[in-house]
Amino acid sequence: MMLTGKKIIVTGAASGIGAETAKLLKAKGASIVGMDINEPQANIDQYINVDFSDPGSIETAVASVPDGIDALCNIAGLPPTKERALVLKVNFLGLRHFTERMIDKLNDGASIVNIASLAGLGWPEAGDQIKALLALRDFSATEAFCESNGVEEGGGRSYFFTKETLIVWTMMNRWTWRDRGIRMNCVSPGPVETPILPDFLETLGERAAEDAKVMDRPGRPEDIAPVIAFMCSDDSNWIRGANIPVDGGMYQHVLCNMHGHI
Repeated sequence: MMLTGKKIIVTGAASGIGAETAKLLKAKGASIVGMDINEPQANIDQYINVDFSDPGSIETAVASVPDGIDALCNIAGLPPTKERALVLKVNFLGLRHFTERMIDKLNDGASIVNIASLAGLGWPEAGDQIKALLALRDFSATEAFCESNGVEEGGGRSYFFTKETLIVWTMMNRWTWRDRGIRMNCVSPGPVETPILPDFLETLGERAAEDAKVMDRPGRPEDIAPVIAFMCSDDSNWIRGANIPVDGGMYQHVLCNMHGHI
């Protein structure tokens, strides 16, 4: 699977899964536009600074993106230790705003790959909360939204909630741009050895320790990037609105426990 000649945007390209994805896509022949609040040190052809918590910064960044984009990898995100409103802005509101503004710059047949998480598996039980966040468009109202919708500071709910919403939003957009052949899917890693893994362990505490006992090892960026690369390729053309777990079997482990199948 080569990506020669494809022009691909990677958000969060300065570290972790984003940096590894940019490296792999570049090795497969793609031209990489790296977008991050910090400048990536390697494996990009163009850097565009962006703060996904700020709609003004997003608009400026979009204006700097060249036309003819073949794939958009939405990887930038914040861990659950950050302030709740900031997590909602970066992990969902900013991602959605950026993606919607990018549609006109995507080629027909382009692929949008959203990086969700194992943390989003509870989406079927969060319907009312998810509907409320989907209806939120005003970035400045995010703190008030958290207050009125039970998204408490600390404890990780803000992170889980944004990933649940991202999965649902991805499914909702399975056919939104079908007339142009543009598809949207998401990839859901489990715990991954990146610079923000300690933030997850700090927030989840005993729960993370229990997960660690079950898993043979945490994931690595090298485990996730090839799946993202495949979703950018023409070989994934018939996958639409899917949520693809890449977590060493943890999603299936949780489902089996939830439904009484050991």
